[in-house]
Amino acid sequence: MTEETANQGETGILTDAERRLAAVEKHVAAVYGKVLLKHEIALGELCFTVRRDALRDLINFLKTDDKCACQQLSNLSGADYPDRAERFDIVYNLLSLTHNHRIRVIVMVGENETVDSVTDLYQGAGWYEREVWDLYGVPFKNHPDMRRILTDYGFEGHPLRKDFPLTGFVEIRYDEEKQRIVQEPVELTQDYRNFDFISPWEGMTTVQLPGDEKAVKQKVGAK
Repeated sequence: MTEETANQGETGILTDAERRLAAVEKHVAAVYGKVLLKHEIALGELCFTVRRDALRDLINFLKTDDKCACQQLSNLSGADYPDRAERFDIVYNLLSLTHNHRIRVIVMVGENETVDSVTDLYQGAGWYEREVWDLYGVPFKNHPDMRRILTDYGFEGHPLRKDFPLTGFVEIRYDEEKQRIVQEPVELTQDYRNFDFISPWEGMTTVQLPGDEKAVKQKVGAK
């Protein structure tokens, strides 16, 4: 199966949009084939998975090359796959206003690894990169203001990681005594209960059910 055939729709015929994307895919692969780990057209969008050391160079090319002309960074997000050695995906969605096509770039990042910032290429990347750092803990090299953006001051951990506890590490409440907001370690309190694991249906029938040994058997017809 050829690359072009693999990209065809159910009818087996490429649409004009798919044909244009296939031409862009071939063009980019000819220049960056050695650093591309994967490239495909899926759901009408062209997607490149690139080596981390070539990410910034590829995105610069996609922005400035006439055949790509991706003037806009629509969004930048992350995903966590903790079973992988390079557990994080950083995803860049680019839009060409000139050619009306979308190109997605994916780079895989391991724990404690950095990604080159693209804030000098797309000014809007600044807040997106801070969001990825805040929620996933992936830092961006040469970012002008690498700090949290969504979580509160003093927040511990990165809440969109799959291993982050649902309860978090601290809870925030208003302290009447101190007349201010305080942060405290999470405490899951529960009233003391004695679980004897006996049937919950005890005493609700005149028939002794398994697990009802502690219940007093009712007398039929008793008032």
